[in-house]
Amino acid sequence: MNQYVMGIDVGTNETKGVLVDENCRIVADAAVAHTMDNPSPQVFEQDAEEIWWKDVCHISRTLLQSSGITSEQVKALGVSALGCDCVPVDKEGNALCKAILYGIDSRAHEEIAWLNEYYGEAAIEKFGHPICSSDVAPKILWIKNHLPKVYEKTYKFLTASSFLTAKLTGRYCIDKYLAEDFLPLYDLERDCPDEEGCKLFCRPEQMAEILMATDVAGEITETASRLTGLAVGTKVLTGTGDSGTEAISTGVFRPGDMMIQLGSTCYFVCLSDKMIQDERVWPGTFIIPETYAVCAGTNTAGTLTTWFRNSFYTDKLEEERQGGIPAYQAMAKSIDGIPAGSDGLMMLPYFAGERTPLNDPFARGLYIGLHLGHKREHLYKAALEGIAYSIDQHVRIMEENGIEVRNIMAVGGGTKNEEWLQIIADVLGKPVNTSRITMGAAYGDALMAALQAGFYEDWDALSRVIEPRKTYKPEQPAATYYEKHKELFAKLYEANKTFMHTLSRES
Repeated sequence: MNQYVMGIDVGTNETKGVLVDENCRIVADAAVAHTMDNPSPQVFEQDAEEIWWKDVCHISRTLLQSSGITSEQVKALGVSALGCDCVPVDKEGNALCKAILYGIDSRAHEEIAWLNEYYGEAAIEKFGHPICSSDVAPKILWIKNHLPKVYEKTYKFLTASSFLTAKLTGRYCIDKYLAEDFLPLYDLERDCPDEEGCKLFCRPEQMAEILMATDVAGEITETASRLTGLAVGTKVLTGTGDSGTEAISTGVFRPGDMMIQLGSTCYFVCLSDKMIQDERVWPGTFIIPETYAVCAGTNTAGTLTTWFRNSFYTDKLEEERQGGIPAYQAMAKSIDGIPAGSDGLMMLPYFAGERTPLNDPFARGLYIGLHLGHKREHLYKAALEGIAYSIDQHVRIMEENGIEVRNIMAVGGGTKNEEWLQIIADVLGKPVNTSRITMGAAYGDALMAALQAGFYEDWDALSRVIEPRKTYKPEQPAATYYEKHKELFAKLYEANKTFMHTLSRES
């Protein structure tokens, strides 16, 4: 009887799943879109029960039904989800309020300011970097301060993958890679909750136990079997954040490999053979044993292109609805002929504040250089260039820390925009590759499940599954233009941040 494994990833805007065979060939895939609530500029949340859990159940059943494969043939399930979220649950594992999303949610900025004052110079030592909106501890403190009844009822404070693993197996666990987002609540040397670190936030017993992402957390329970269609006893991996498994899906396995995830936001994973220390990014361990990762993340990427479509390209959106080409494709075509630099126009893409490298929730977007000859196409290309400049800042940080960035893999929905990928290659001055299989994190989940199921001996054997699709090489004269303007991009933020802060507090 043929054997298979399944991978499911819950992202910001959709959930994807794949079923793969013993050679990691995809035999079935499925996706379902969902929404994200944004009731105010600094608040981003989702319903963990209605979106995360229902999506996983739906995708699992869909994969089994569409493939004709029996549940008994599925040997393991790997699950990932958007990282560094916070969802409090009761003793039955039911969410007590909407989940607070990752770094794009900056509602806890007052708690962060208080923590910085409380810890003083020790803050970086406690959190591993300047306290920011991607840290889960301030989110827990926000719940304590603003939702006291929820706080009192909380049995465990979980992140998205932990929540899903608990639903599937009944076990409350988190992988070590994501546990770093919970500092100072964990002692990562002993892989357990830190009693001293927890005292301001919660009780140590309210934290999940730490496992490795590829460990078997448990097996599908009877309740989970009824809802997902998977057989009771099917192995379930601990799971991890979507960005880590997205990196795995592209073969980012070795030091010098770097993933650029062009999703709703932009996320980076760059592997290293040593731990680095740099306050501008998030250094830590990686999913693969004895490997370190430098992670980082912006607050806009696809969200900005969506804003552009809905605000400036409504005619193309209507044409798509009438059976024309997709609006995003029309937008990409519209910038043909617009030169590098968008005819003297530059944009700072901080429409939702910024995580790395600025750590500034009050940063805001900025256009400079506008003249009467500019059209929407110029504004759109300048936006793509602004995100590319931000990506370049992260690559430079890696290189400043002695990491030779040799292999850049671009993933996510943004890779459908080939013009954008060429802009990124031109700004970086380095080749940018895409992967043959573009299912992203769900495929990475399946690869880890295949390893756990014994389909492959080790990570080296698994790496041979990954094949590149296309390489975008820097082109002249665009690369030279961008190289000359990188410093200007950085200076624009420093020169305008005070004005940004004033205006952001009025919105």
